[in-house]
Amino acid sequence: MSSFALSQILVGLALCTDILSFQLKERKHIVFCLMISCVLISSHYMILGHWTAAGLGLVATVRFATSLFSTSRVLMYFFVATTWILATITYEGLLSILGCVGGTFGTVASFCKEDRILRKLMFVGTCFWLVHNILAGSPGAVILELFFLSSNVVGYYRFYLRPKKQILAP
Repeated sequence: MSSFALSQILVGLALCTDILSFQLKERKHIVFCLMISCVLISSHYMILGHWTAAGLGLVATVRFATSLFSTSRVLMYFFVATTWILATITYEGLLSILGCVGGTFGTVASFCKEDRILRKLMFVGTCFWLVHNILAGSPGAVILELFFLSSNVVGYYRFYLRPKKQILAP
């Protein structure tokens, strides 16, 4: 099996956890699924040799694990700074910039106390990662981001936009 094929299998597995994540209501369940996904996605980027994205994936894994127990603003700023420092150290041009901006939105989102705001910020961050993955040449990662966006929109609709059923009294 080629390394490229292995990278696409890993991102396919990450796709499963991403789709699941935004169909859950509880913030901690969403974040746990995203943490698992980050490990798989980071491994995918390592295989492809995209070191900024791989490093940002590992930072995101630790960030999500931390945010399961705390939504501290101090920790959020620590992870934003870590994201920017890592992107600077591993700078690969536009891909590093897109990953850094996407990672920054993901960081702020993961420390939100409300899942509604988390979903909105993740939507923006995911758009940056979508462009990143198109330019990085990973079809599996592009599909992952498209499904992630779709799942996020469907979950947001289900929990916040869908009209509530009225119970009529006899």
